[in-house]
Amino acid sequence: MNRLKMAVLFGGPSEEHAISVKSAQQVAQHLDLAKYEPLYLGITKDGDWTLCDEPAALADQTARNHRAVLSPDRSIHGLLVLENAHYQTIRVDVVFPVLHGRFGEDGAIQGLLELSGIPYVGCDVQSSALCMDKSLTYLVARQAGISTPNFLTLNAHQTVDGDGLSYPAFVKPARSGSSFGVSQIHSPDELPTALEMARQYDSKILIEEAVVGREVGCAVLGNDPDLMVGEVDQIRLSHGFFRIHQEENPESGSDNSTVIVPADISPQARARVQETAKTLYRALGCEGLARVDMFLTDDGTVMLNEVNTLPGLTSYSRYPRMMKASGWSYADVVDRLVTMALRRGGRR
Repeated sequence: MNRLKMAVLFGGPSEEHAISVKSAQQVAQHLDLAKYEPLYLGITKDGDWTLCDEPAALADQTARNHRAVLSPDRSIHGLLVLENAHYQTIRVDVVFPVLHGRFGEDGAIQGLLELSGIPYVGCDVQSSALCMDKSLTYLVARQAGISTPNFLTLNAHQTVDGDGLSYPAFVKPARSGSSFGVSQIHSPDELPTALEMARQYDSKILIEEAVVGREVGCAVLGNDPDLMVGEVDQIRLSHGFFRIHQEENPESGSDNSTVIVPADISPQARARVQETAKTLYRALGCEGLARVDMFLTDDGTVMLNEVNTLPGLTSYSRYPRMMKASGWSYADVVDRLVTMALRRGGRR
């Protein structure tokens, strides 16, 4: 049987570079090499592209990596690899963009993949860009009848009177992930520092009310109308807010959080969370996979937090754990994602 040539694209210049490398390592570990011939295409923090023997080799200066790029030329349908001062071509059957955050989940890499004509895993340009901007995601959610926190947005030059806000509140980069640049504030005095921190990651800032409720999430897999959901999970915090990807050793557990799968909620609430996740997934035009993060309030309301169109796939990430709890192994999820990518690619 001919193996599919899969380019696993990872790394990138965003603040989530290290998380992406860890996700790619897990993908590599669970690939069925009888089905796939993997090509590990890493992007350094400086934005250099290189073909690696394995994801861990991206940061290894002694590794025999080759400079390589994904060609937008559809006749090449793959990679240009620099060897002995000449570019060689490698045809690729499918790309798995294991990229998080800016340039990975915001539609940028999806645009390049659309130009290349190569089938790829995950959401398209429009849904990626829409979900990356939390304020736009909220607007679409409200149109779909889903509750969101009260919020306001600021551009690079705008300010806001802190005395007019409700506390506690969260100040966030509108287009970033993994809680980078996020602050919880309890008084107007804390606002200037929080804005300064958020603006290190994005010029557009989101200020939203803190929601009293349980933090829950739902993994969604598939293309409409054939959607599958994983088991609902729940984040239990001892203090602060969920920011495991910024901790020193998340593989050994979090400093302030425990993720419970399945969530400690009633069967009725579980079904409501799952249906809300599917409604949001469809309304936002998602394809392939996404993790929908929500709040479950005491009165039973399910409220959107955010949507991750390429959620973490590390050993401690929530998405694979939710799918595993529903009977889907990591390898099963990869196979399903590739199958969907190839089907979608054939329609373009």
